[in-house]
Amino acid sequence: MRRVLAGLLLAAAVAGPAGAETLSLRYGQSYSTLRSIFALPVVVAQKQGFFEREGLDFKVVVPLPGGSDKMIDALHDDTVDITHVATPFLIRKVLAGSDAVAIAAEFNNPIYSLVAKPGIKSFADLKGKRIGFADQGGSISASMRKLLALHGLTDGDYETEVIEGTPARANCLKQGGCDAVPLGQPQDVAFQAEGFTVLGLSTEASPSIVYTVTAVRRSFADKNAEALRRYLRALDAAFQFIRDPANRQAVAAIVAESNHVSPAIAAKVLALYFEPDRNVLPRRGEIDMAGLSRVIAMMAEAGQITAPPPAPEIFVERKYLRAIGVK
Repeated sequence: MRRVLAGLLLAAAVAGPAGAETLSLRYGQSYSTLRSIFALPVVVAQKQGFFEREGLDFKVVVPLPGGSDKMIDALHDDTVDITHVATPFLIRKVLAGSDAVAIAAEFNNPIYSLVAKPGIKSFADLKGKRIGFADQGGSISASMRKLLALHGLTDGDYETEVIEGTPARANCLKQGGCDAVPLGQPQDVAFQAEGFTVLGLSTEASPSIVYTVTAVRRSFADKNAEALRRYLRALDAAFQFIRDPANRQAVAAIVAESNHVSPAIAAKVLALYFEPDRNVLPRRGEIDMAGLSRVIAMMAEAGQITAPPPAPEIFVERKYLRAIGVK
């Protein structure tokens, strides 16, 4: 009897407010993110029913192909209510006048592999070759340039082409239009299994950062605080589910299904993240202000923003996380 009562109390504690009305929330995502590991927290929350449990009618809206620089615009033109966005793009839009803020971290410390054609075996082999970069103002390109410089290559040593999104860069490499490209997971692991060369990792050259966040306009957040709290509780549950070793096989299956790779490749991706824990995923959606400061410093160093660098606090609103017990 005590066990039954304890189970009922636990269910009540994790369930949404009894009898509360269902709230709608439109979440923005780019096509490239939807087909990458960076959608994992939201995909897990959907598949495990965490949004539904919180009383949310949660819809993923995919506004634009590529679209990293357009995600904040989607908040302003009422395409979406909240959005996934890489921190450099949020920072640039806020400095240009947007009232958008980050309310949770989705991914930290992204591990991007510099993947080259099978015949390229060293960084020196990239001299005179074409490298497909991401947006020049983003953290991916900044970390890749640092990695190349670390191995003796400067901008004049190779040709560049801007290709937005891991799937598009992967296609350029496979079709032969690029000699090397930065790829995230699971594409980098899959390409390596096919005989392509992984020359190095972004984490060799870049410090710990906050990579992607959930952003919302302050004007929307002020009027829809309860919907945001429900979203953050579901996201928190997803992070805890992903991090629980008991769920490793289930998470690997989700990665395999959503990214169209084998379970073996999905398992290697999770091992890369958690064996040992490389702090790729937040524990509960918390925002590392020191990591965000490093993104700002990287942008200032690259000439993307003017000195002095702004304080990270102007890009963040943490009261909604604190309301659900996340510091």
